[in-house]
Amino acid sequence: MAAQEQARIAVIGSSNVDFIMQLERLPDVGETVTEGVFSQTFGGKGANQAVAAARAGGKVTFVTGLGDDVYTPTMRENFRRDGIETNRILVQSGMASGSALIMFDRQGRNCIAVAPGANYALTPAHLDACADVIRGAGMLVMQMEIPSSTIRRALEIAEECGTPTLFNYAPVRDQSVPVSAQMHTLVVNENEATALTGLPVSTPEEAASAARALRAQGPRTVVLTLGSAGAYVASADFSGLVPAFVVTPVDTTAAGDVFCGVLAVALVEGVPLPEAVRFANAASAISVTRSGAQPSIPMRAAIDAFKRETP
Repeated sequence: MAAQEQARIAVIGSSNVDFIMQLERLPDVGETVTEGVFSQTFGGKGANQAVAAARAGGKVTFVTGLGDDVYTPTMRENFRRDGIETNRILVQSGMASGSALIMFDRQGRNCIAVAPGANYALTPAHLDACADVIRGAGMLVMQMEIPSSTIRRALEIAEECGTPTLFNYAPVRDQSVPVSAQMHTLVVNENEATALTGLPVSTPEEAASAARALRAQGPRTVVLTLGSAGAYVASADFSGLVPAFVVTPVDTTAAGDVFCGVLAVALVEGVPLPEAVRFANAASAISVTRSGAQPSIPMRAAIDAFKRETP
């Protein structure tokens, strides 16, 4: 799949400062585990997806909220270095940027706590001021780490102007944003699918049932990511499992975000859905072999090479 001229991708979502601790094992409640290795990077589901799309060759405009703290200049410069358009970023006075505390173990399993900070300063009024970004995009990419009212307004604007939306329903805080036809492509993992449908997702057959149940609520395409098993796709033209690439995970923190950002690029380029999902699987597989959120996100050349060379 060769990179080519394409429509701009609008990503609306969160940005976080990540404080990461790598441990031999995750602590139990009330337990202290020592001998950790600490690092500080940048993440947030919106920022991760914007960076993933840009590094995969997409033209990206990012709408997010940042605080007036010491991290903001570095975050903005990092976005610009990846070629992301940043002139619609809101910097909120008197607030800290979003932050995340991340612990992961030797098997790559993680647990994460997030303080939203300036991410919650992104209001429907700010979205109205950025309506032209959505209107001029080939695809809108969104997640669930900004206020629900802002998400609903963005979906309304996209529906009004006919911009397709790739919606990553993560995390499932509540269901104040209903699954609907406003979500052209819905991406969820096993836990999110269960939270939204009440159905178990522990076998391929259960994944298929959950994906069909979600698609019945309106999305044209549902992609249910299944970790090392791959992703189950349900759409009018294709339904089935797209297998994952086999790798040894180091840190799975941003794997789902990488998948979403790269999938958006492939879909905007007009790549057929099964191949687009395979391309996103390749990027996600690379990311879990690296530590950190944005530091783990691969460039387009690395994804293409990995996909060619890995069974």
